[in-house]
Amino acid sequence: MSNGGLQLPERLLKRMSDLGIREHHLVEKFIAGSGPGGQKINKTANCVSLRHLPTGIEIQCQSERSLTANREIARLRLCEQIEAYRKKVQLEKGRLRAKKRFQKRKPSAAEKKRRRKTKEQRSEKKAMRKKVEVRD
Repeated sequence: MSNGGLQLPERLLKRMSDLGIREHHLVEKFIAGSGPGGQKINKTANCVSLRHLPTGIEIQCQSERSLTANREIARLRLCEQIEAYRKKVQLEKGRLRAKKRFQKRKPSAAEKKRRRKTKEQRSEKKAMRKKVEVRD
């Protein structure tokens, strides 16, 4: 796996491979830093912008002064974001499955009784709207 000379910890490499993240799916940019830190931050491009092409997730990391540390942290955060995204998709699929199951179920006896009662009430209300017959 070619990652521009970056030596990643074995644990992170395994996590990335488990999630299906490949180095050729990543677009990595280095941006000049900003914020506190003085001349060292402002002169060097130590902020890492990492974009995962298949999902479109983009991460920016400038938590350390070291570029290599920021590259590693960005990949770690990307893994976390992708895991969260996949978990969200799984929950949504489960929710839709449960909704379909709920919609297809047969109504209980109590629910049938309630429906029947409301129909009768509606029927009585409509019967009251009929024209009054005038008898001579």
